[in-house]
Amino acid sequence: MLGLPKTTEINHQLAKKTIYAKFQLNNATKEKVDADIAKITLVNEVSAAKINLAAGNNINAFFVALVQLKKINFNETSLILLSKLIPQNILFILQYAQQAKLAIFQHKLIQSDWQPKKDLRIELKGVNLDNVWHNLIQQIGKFNIEQGNSLEQQIIIADKRQKLILNIARLEKQARKELQPKKAFELVQKINQLKQELKDS
Repeated sequence: MLGLPKTTEINHQLAKKTIYAKFQLNNATKEKVDADIAKITLVNEVSAAKINLAAGNNINAFFVALVQLKKINFNETSLILLSKLIPQNILFILQYAQQAKLAIFQHKLIQSDWQPKKDLRIELKGVNLDNVWHNLIQQIGKFNIEQGNSLEQQIIIADKRQKLILNIARLEKQARKELQPKKAFELVQKINQLKQELKDS
């Protein structure tokens, strides 16, 4: 899967009931996860012992988990919760019907675009597993690391920009519907302020 070496292949199902019991999740949280996720299977273990790469200072292995979704418009909080509960570095393959995307949690949930599952590939680039993990995040999030920034800083900047873009779109929609000239003018001023923040970010 993903074009990874056969030596990394495993097939270990993670029972949701076991996760619920281990972390004592309440019924409301369990229902939210159940509404989105049908099945979770660990399909690859990428480690120094299984591939010709050195362990990193922070990462000596990561897992690939196939998550079969019940709906394409899933709630991201379900996946974020799993990322935080499972004490491993995990690359998620999210599958709905024959479509799939990659996701990884690094300060926030970073996702690729949907595409046919058979076309999903990753490239293990780096001299050790720290480098590989770093490059996977870049591949999935399509981050261009600006000069002087770390990957973490770039993720925070990208997140801020995305929030500004969404906020601008929301206010522009609101301004188009506003009938009071004074209120409309205030909205336009706010939009221009956010656009300047976006330009400066």
